[in-house]
Amino acid sequence: MNCSTLLCLMLTVVQLWLCSPTTHNHSAQNTDQSFTTVRRVKRAWIWEPLFVTEEQTSRMPVYVGQLKSDLDKHDGNLQYILTGEGAGSIFIIDEYNGKIYAIQKVDREEKPFYILRAQALNRNTRLPVEPESEFIIKVRDINDHEPQFLDGPYVATVPEMSPEGTSVAQVTATDGDDPSYGNSARLIYSLIQGQPYFSVEPKTGVIRMASQMDRETKDQYLVIIQAKDMVGQAGAFSATATVTINLSDMNDNPPKFEERLYYLNVSEDAPVGTTVGKIMAEDSDIGENAAMNYLIEGDSSDVFDIITDNETQEGIILLKKRVDYESKRRHSVSVKVVNRYIDDRFLKEGPFEDTTTVKISVQDADEPPVFNLQNYVMEIAEGVANGSLVGVVSARDPDNDDSPVRYSIVQGMHLKRLFSINEQNGTIITTEPLDREIASWHNITVTATETRNPEKISEANVYIQVLDVNDHAPEFAKFYETFVCENAVSNQLIQSISAVDKDDSEESHHFYFSLAQEGTNNSRFTVKDNQDNTAGIFTAKSGFSRQEQFYFYLPILILDNGSPPLTSTNTLTVTVCDCNTEVNTFYCRYGAFMYSMGLSTEALVAVLACILILLAIRQQRKKSLFSEKVEEFRENIVRYDDEGGGEEDTEAFDISALRTRTVMRTCKPRKNITTEIHSLYRQSLQVGPDSAIFRQFISEKLEEANTDPSAPPYDSLQRYVFEGTGSLAGSLSSLGSDMSDVDQNYDYLSDWGPHFKQLAGMYASHRSARD
Repeated sequence: MNCSTLLCLMLTVVQLWLCSPTTHNHSAQNTDQSFTTVRRVKRAWIWEPLFVTEEQTSRMPVYVGQLKSDLDKHDGNLQYILTGEGAGSIFIIDEYNGKIYAIQKVDREEKPFYILRAQALNRNTRLPVEPESEFIIKVRDINDHEPQFLDGPYVATVPEMSPEGTSVAQVTATDGDDPSYGNSARLIYSLIQGQPYFSVEPKTGVIRMASQMDRETKDQYLVIIQAKDMVGQAGAFSATATVTINLSDMNDNPPKFEERLYYLNVSEDAPVGTTVGKIMAEDSDIGENAAMNYLIEGDSSDVFDIITDNETQEGIILLKKRVDYESKRRHSVSVKVVNRYIDDRFLKEGPFEDTTTVKISVQDADEPPVFNLQNYVMEIAEGVANGSLVGVVSARDPDNDDSPVRYSIVQGMHLKRLFSINEQNGTIITTEPLDREIASWHNITVTATETRNPEKISEANVYIQVLDVNDHAPEFAKFYETFVCENAVSNQLIQSISAVDKDDSEESHHFYFSLAQEGTNNSRFTVKDNQDNTAGIFTAKSGFSRQEQFYFYLPILILDNGSPPLTSTNTLTVTVCDCNTEVNTFYCRYGAFMYSMGLSTEALVAVLACILILLAIRQQRKKSLFSEKVEEFRENIVRYDDEGGGEEDTEAFDISALRTRTVMRTCKPRKNITTEIHSLYRQSLQVGPDSAIFRQFISEKLEEANTDPSAPPYDSLQRYVFEGTGSLAGSLSSLGSDMSDVDQNYDYLSDWGPHFKQLAGMYASHRSARD
């Protein structure tokens, strides 16, 4: 025991003594004890280092250490007592000499130390000679635990071709022994399996690459790491861990074609987009490092195309353009394959691409005829005679046997009537005259069919333009109604005219206007050509007389600029009117009509007077008829907006009563209710539908209808007796009116729209007759 430890123990003993009440009591009671107390200040425990080795086994108790008081005279007068953790069960003490023994095994990993208390008593007085003191027995470690890899087994991944020294993974083992005592917990790592590709750092357990490795050669390695305690000395414990190391792929291999030459076939009748065949290059890499793109080099790229199947990495050759056996029977295609993703670190190994040749043979097939043109454009003049030549189409069989071809027209029956084609030589002729003004273009479809194989058919479009011929003379652009006043002066413009031509002029139309030869003699009018396809009609003399001549007929000659030019004579009728400066068109037309009828003015007045008298008589008859059936009109007005269920509604009421005028009633006759209705209706306008007067009115009408089945459906009146205030037109019924029909104004009916036009006309005629 060193000096500092001994000093601490002595101070503890002194402190315990000062705090002990027993000591103070003895001091007061006995002077002899005072002397003893003074001596205790100098006494102290004599300690030895106390250790016990774990797992130490023996049939005899194992000596641990000794406790001794400096007051012990070795005369057996002192008794040593041991208490605390494990006292009596694990540790015992010799009460005469203070020696401590272990009687059971201890395990440092379970409990590294024990805290006990020692006391020395005088056997005679049973008083403490030394105060109770606390001490520790440490369990000394031995190498009784093996190292353990708690996280194993290990799996690691490292890129292939990684340089030497690249860290792969780290393994760590633990040891349950005391790391602060001895070498029991000091571990060292070593490689049992994995040389010469990997190495491990002895102290850290870090696994590193020892050489470059190719995944394509071997993609997985099993490495065994050993951890050994006692720094690897003799008698040390050890443990091993397995580390599975996978090499991840890098794009370090270019694609390669398995063959230098491939052979494929395609039929000449295969459509564009047909798959000709598949080729595939091999790449030792995997995943996206093996992704490839295929390319066609040279002129063959116009006929064939190639795409990559991303699932299988195959190159699919497609037909980009139709092939022809008779033109070219074999195609040589150069195909290149390149890696889609290239790692620049491996470019020094060489280009990541490869090429091959694909020989594609075209197989002969029975092809349909081929027109020398897919679209024909032909021209023919309008009006030519039937059988005139339009044009010729030509098709041939591209196969070696050169089968004869038969032609036909398939586009519409009306076109067959206009055109026909020679089945043998494809000559198209007209069968009817053509008129450009009816149709300027005709589109037909011509088919060519092999005579030996009618299933082989091809088509061509023929567009026939009908050329214009100047076969239509110009004419007035519209019908002109021309008037001239009797007092017109010379050189006065009375009409502007223009012309149209149905023909299609290569240049813009130009028309020339003049008076025909037969109209120039003693003409009262002149024609002035404006040189803009219009002309003006002017008076040549002043003053006109209706009595002398009512109409003038001017022959207008119109000439076009066609080739050859055509002319036409158009008659312009000029009517003389009784006017000063402005022409009253209506009056002139009416006068001209009467003039054409051969009536004088006096006769015209007489005719007008007769017409007015007849109209008055007709209105008077309408008035009397309206007055006699005013009640019927009222009822009709009330029923006006009553809609039934349509023609199929046969349950609403018996319509037979409306189809005959003579109805034999078996029930009591209808009473005269007009006065009563007027009275109740006026009252109903002043009350609501819940009023007793209103309900009485409705009940009486329903009862009357129920007891009179043969009567017409007058009960429909009851639906519109009370309308409320929501209708913009107001009530349609005239039953509640306090005025007679003679006094009422029905002009508002004309504002209700076309549905009430007839009704408004009836009341308007009635009012005008009354006035």
